[in-house]
Amino acid sequence: MALAFIFSFLPLPNPAPTPTEMTTPTALITGGAKRIGAQMARAFAKAGWHVIIHYGHSREDAERLAATLPSAETAPCDLADGDAAVAMVQRLSDTHPHLRLLVNSAAVFRYDGADAIDPAIFAEAMQVNAQTPARMAQAFLKGVAGRTVINMLDMKLANPNPDFFSYTMAKHALSSTVRMLAMAYPAQRIYGLAPGAMMPSWDQQPDEHLTSGRMNLLQRLTDPVELADAALFLADGVLASGETLFIDSGQFLLSQPRDVLYLARA
Repeated sequence: MALAFIFSFLPLPNPAPTPTEMTTPTALITGGAKRIGAQMARAFAKAGWHVIIHYGHSREDAERLAATLPSAETAPCDLADGDAAVAMVQRLSDTHPHLRLLVNSAAVFRYDGADAIDPAIFAEAMQVNAQTPARMAQAFLKGVAGRTVINMLDMKLANPNPDFFSYTMAKHALSSTVRMLAMAYPAQRIYGLAPGAMMPSWDQQPDEHLTSGRMNLLQRLTDPVELADAALFLADGVLASGETLFIDSGQFLLSQPRDVLYLARA
């Protein structure tokens, strides 16, 4: 009887948490189905985040990746439609109370040169690479404290060349929003991440990438994992808001007259 009396006062096991009681931090990663975005998704999922993988035209890749992660889902949206992108951010904010991070990783990368801007390429680059991520950041930061935005930029900000002219202009435009938004939203965090040559791009062949990827001060290939690790560091919010980190093995400190994919061919 005495033993039964003692057991009657032992605490019962806690019931499984309901979805509304879960406190897992959530990250929305645009362009998260492929390349750098997918690397980010894997890193944040491994670190215990719930990951929302945004995709434009890569549904199968997004769903395949989400199925391999501990906690993930997908969200389609054409970032050429800025209103739809803002609506996606607002909808996900309503349905995910622990949405804490937006990584603006999606971008278009098409060639035009300094001799003549291609109007269609320019319009698409400025929309997808600058205006839409800026609007998404504004919608994400507005009205909710404790949030962080990471804008994916490019080491071309410090080491420019005339190739991919409209793309580079758009990345400069997006870069300018980092400090402005940091000033406008002092209770939040906004950062820039500027990678260098890291993965094969445009029409590069594997051997060309091995050459161009080493065109930096350290003469080494920069692992995309390093970029993901930097994003995880920024997500902790310990760095002053408004700062940009270059993850490129020192490529941004050089002066290269052309994009390294063409320098490698030369």
